[in-house]
Amino acid sequence: MARIAKRVTVRAATKRARPKSRARTAAGGAARTGRPKERGRRSAAGKSAPAAKPALRVGDAAVAAKTGKTWPQWFKVLDRAGAAAWAHPAIARWLHEQQGLSGWWSQMVTVGYEQARLGRAPHEKPGGFEIGASKTVAVPVSALFAAWHDPRKRGRWLADPLTVTKATPGKSLRGQWADGTRISVEFLVKGAGKSLVAVQHMKLKDAQAASRMKAYWAAALARLKGDVEGRR
Repeated sequence: MARIAKRVTVRAATKRARPKSRARTAAGGAARTGRPKERGRRSAAGKSAPAAKPALRVGDAAVAAKTGKTWPQWFKVLDRAGAAAWAHPAIARWLHEQQGLSGWWSQMVTVGYEQARLGRAPHEKPGGFEIGASKTVAVPVSALFAAWHDPRKRGRWLADPLTVTKATPGKSLRGQWADGTRISVEFLVKGAGKSLVAVQHMKLKDAQAASRMKAYWAAALARLKGDVEGRR
């Protein structure tokens, strides 16, 4: 009987010990399972992602056809000139004055360089985000300028308020938007009875605002074209 009682006691003690053993095994398994995950996270965090290729608005073939150099060639020229340390206007001015690019292409190459070398997002400038839009209209430049400068005429196609701060008849117009951002408008003669208007909206706060205003000005210039051409 003593032997039987002893066996029962040993078995009971073994049964009581098993949950603790399973608990230790489970805890150990969880720890072992957790360690590779932690290593994986450290490896993923420590590994440098490959640099994304800049999404340039104009392709390599197009920029070479219009400027005589491909994007990599322009980047090399600007690097040698020390342009990585220059502000946006200084780069554009150097391209125009020293490399003979037109105003539009000076801006385009400057933006491409800043995206590729300085890590700026599309439309990003040192002082904020900036977008542009343009439209060729079949009216003389004087009529196109008047459609901007005259508040009554401007109200026919532009619903939002624009405060004109400076104007040069037939050439340019500067203004301030309701939120304090700035507008620059240029007027160019494109031929007999045709002219071009180019708008730059500057000091936008972020990429979302830039995207929104780019769509806004595309629609506004389409309304402007319809209005002034319809009144010839």
